Amino acid sequence: MYDWANSVYNLVITTTFFPAYYAAVTSTANFPNGIHFLGHYFVNTELKNYILALGFLIIALLSPILSSIADYKGNKKQFMRFFCYLGAASCSILFFFDKNHITLGLLAFMFAGIGFYGSQVFYNSYLPEIATEQDMDRVSAKGYTMGYIGSVILQLIGFAMVMLMKDTALALTLTFLLVGIWWVGFAQISFSRLPEGSKNVIDSKKHFLVNGFHELKLVLAEVKKMPVLKKYLASFFFYSMGVQTVMLCAIDFGIKVLELDDQKLIITAVIIQLVAIAGALLISKTSDIIGNFKTITICVIIWIFICISGYFVKSEFQFYILASLVGMIMGGIQSLSRSTYSKLMPNTKDTASYFSFYDVTEKLSIVIGLFSFGFIEGITHDMRKSLLVLIVFFIIGLFFLISASLTRNRINSKN
Repeated sequence: MYDWANSVYNLVITTTFFPAYYAAVTSTANFPNGIHFLGHYFVNTELKNYILALGFLIIALLSPILSSIADYKGNKKQFMRFFCYLGAASCSILFFFDKNHITLGLLAFMFAGIGFYGSQVFYNSYLPEIATEQDMDRVSAKGYTMGYIGSVILQLIGFAMVMLMKDTALALTLTFLLVGIWWVGFAQISFSRLPEGSKNVIDSKKHFLVNGFHELKLVLAEVKKMPVLKKYLASFFFYSMGVQTVMLCAIDFGIKVLELDDQKLIITAVIIQLVAIAGALLISKTSDIIGNFKTITICVIIWIFICISGYFVKSEFQFYILASLVGMIMGGIQSLSRSTYSKLMPNTKDTASYFSFYDVTEKLSIVIGLFSFGFIEGITHDMRKSLLVLIVFFIIGLFFLISASLTRNRINSKN
């Protein structure tokens, strides 16, 4: 149900309504020389990617500290609640975002991301506590599926307001307000049911500000002793650069490269989410038949195909086909990546620390992916060329994934 609650942020804020609204507010008609920010002029989507990357970097730096506190005090639900409220409040503040309040809008956008991904650090760490190993794939996939269903419902409510209200800008900003209310409201179901978290009885002599990074160092030392997990995380690091960047920038691509109007973008996003519901379940079933590694490998190969095709896409129909492919595998690869890590990590009570390591790996990869995507667009003023670097990231990730699979097979054959 927390997926149901917070996935509206992913759909409405990062992939549909906000990108469309942001593109209109920061268009060249309003800012012919680009967006002036901190003494420099930026391409509007370039700046948005930088701001979002900064939010991910903040989370990457904060999560080790917070996870360490949560592990030792057994109060990770309190941290999850704090970030939930921060993200929901920030989404609601976007109600006031317009061309005269660009900085406010960008800061609210950044803190909404910090709230979403900060709460995910603690939410993800609950998986091994509430599901047995044989149920992890199914439970993880069900969470993503619930998220898609819930977010589509709110998306349709917002879409109805856009269609029925004469003031489109007001309809969009009201939707941002509804995201915050939906997020906080449905999150109460999870907060009322989830345990506080397992308290680690081992006392640390290090200050809490550095203990989190000390915990990461210990986790890294353990990961280095586990060749399959080490190679898997290397693969996850690189292919996440591509997966998350495509998901965060796909609608921007439709707006700037194909010049799709708002209604077509919203319809596209709904199609993506509906396809993603079936995709998450299909990929979960596929992993049951052929295994996690083979399934993720197939997904990464499809991502490479999507990026190559995206470089050459010219028509709306081609974009819709690629968007459907993105929807088919985006939730599945995230769900399967999370559950695969849960299966590969050692049996430990320090789940928050291990998932902090996982989340830091993912967040740093997104920082690099978003920065690279925005930087190339800033230089070339052509978003198509930004796709080329993502292809490189996916290929490197595929190499490490195959290596991890071969290593695992070799170890299993010896045993």
